[in-house]
Amino acid sequence: MSITIIVEGKNDRSRLRRILMPEVDILCTFGTLNTLKLENLRQQVGDSEVYLYMDNDSSGKKIRGVLRDAFPDAGHIYTRRGYAGVEGTPDEYNITQLEKAGLEEFIIYPEPLPY
Repeated sequence: MSITIIVEGKNDRSRLRRILMPEVDILCTFGTLNTLKLENLRQQVGDSEVYLYMDNDSSGKKIRGVLRDAFPDAGHIYTRRGYAGVEGTPDEYNITQLEKAGLEEFIIYPEPLPY
């Protein structure tokens, strides 16, 4: 089963790339959506299982709404209000949210700190 996570920007993608295995595709909307971009995303996603991970602000909610219509079966991952978007969310919190979405098999867990 292939997995695709759609985020808003390249910094969001970089943040998640550190904690996800390479086989997980992370696609960006780059902050705006139009018919051409939506069609391009649909083609890139193909028959992958899709997850939407947008910032918890007005533009993120707007983009999530458009993508929810385009990908009605998508899973939703949320960052906490107060974090500076997905890119400003601590890895530990991102890992918790990815686990809640059932993606633990794709997570690269950090090495535990030695005592």
